[in-house]
Amino acid sequence: MSRARTPLQIVPLTSAAKNHDTPGAAPAGSATQRIVDAITTAIAERRLMPGTKLSEQKIGDIFKVSRTVVRQAFNQLSRDRLVVLEPARGAFVATPTAEEANDVFEVRAILETAVTKQLCATITDAQVRQLRDHLELERAAVNNAEVPGRTRLLGDFHLVLAQMLGNQVLVQMLSELLTRSSLIALMRQSSQSAEESLDEHVAIVDAFEKRDVKTAVRLVSKHLANVQHNLHLDPQRVDLADILHP
Repeated sequence: MSRARTPLQIVPLTSAAKNHDTPGAAPAGSATQRIVDAITTAIAERRLMPGTKLSEQKIGDIFKVSRTVVRQAFNQLSRDRLVVLEPARGAFVATPTAEEANDVFEVRAILETAVTKQLCATITDAQVRQLRDHLELERAAVNNAEVPGRTRLLGDFHLVLAQMLGNQVLVQMLSELLTRSSLIALMRQSSQSAEESLDEHVAIVDAFEKRDVKTAVRLVSKHLANVQHNLHLDPQRVDLADILHP
């Protein structure tokens, strides 16, 4: 992984999550992809909870498309392990098992530890300033209790670190893991845990600024462990029209 030589352009969590050039993916901008992106975003922002029934007819009405197009979107989301297709029952937002949750966070820890080690050794002053700017966006969202915004920004922090290395395959892999982490969370993030995540991000950036690799790796590992520990159930009812309306 080598550091990018061009100025960082932050790609939001849900935009980076899908590589539309991947075989089997719908063309960018297509009706199928709009549905895929809307559902993926709703999962990433914890507005669509695991186990939620996804009605072909209702989603078709929301996006003004045929049920065939909706099925194509469901098939793509199923390949991404965000939706489960059950014969004679339909499509449901996936409900990952505890084992899957542990696997996802284990892989995140491996990837993000590697990112931290390399970035901390190569980070520039300009990149540190970019991280500080991102922290201010996080702080504003947390202070405003804007749940979707703070969830997205707190997740994007991890993508920003990966993007600074300039490896887009790594960015895509981490983005998909972050979306699955949101699905695994089974909840809306509480204000308290959001504030804790922000404080931990600040400490991580402080370590980056000092180029203290050992401390940065320790803080990232502790942060991911805390995120996993703070998962709570939130079995809320949802309205697909409110959540997915273009």
